[in-house]
Amino acid sequence: MAAALTIGRLALAADVHVETVRYYQRVGLLREPERPLGGVRRYGPPDVARLQFIRRAKTMGFTLEEIAGLLQLEGKRACAQTRRLTEHKLLDVRRNLEDLQRLEAELVQLADDCAHAPRGGHCPTLDFLRQV
Repeated sequence: MAAALTIGRLALAADVHVETVRYYQRVGLLREPERPLGGVRRYGPPDVARLQFIRRAKTMGFTLEEIAGLLQLEGKRACAQTRRLTEHKLLDVRRNLEDLQRLEAELVQLADDCAHAPRGGHCPTLDFLRQV
């Protein structure tokens, strides 16, 4: 399977959509192989591995810009650079968790307020959302 995959089979092998493959090619995350005269572009295992790397990194919350940087890291300093980026991402996740916990508490309170609102009266959630 050196370079035997069509774009559709590549997408299937990497568990992404064909349009995702094309987008990654447009933004420079994935190479676009030459099209043989009258033929179809072919992809190989390195392309599948690269797409899987991108997909996993996205799942971890890395942006495409950050992923582009990760794909370029090599050598002795790669781990230190990756660690810094990962620690920064971890801080973002922790901030998001704090925000989500605050949101959860607000939603619990609003749901409780609605449960105890008099029938036919004002809805506490709608009143809250209408505040200026």
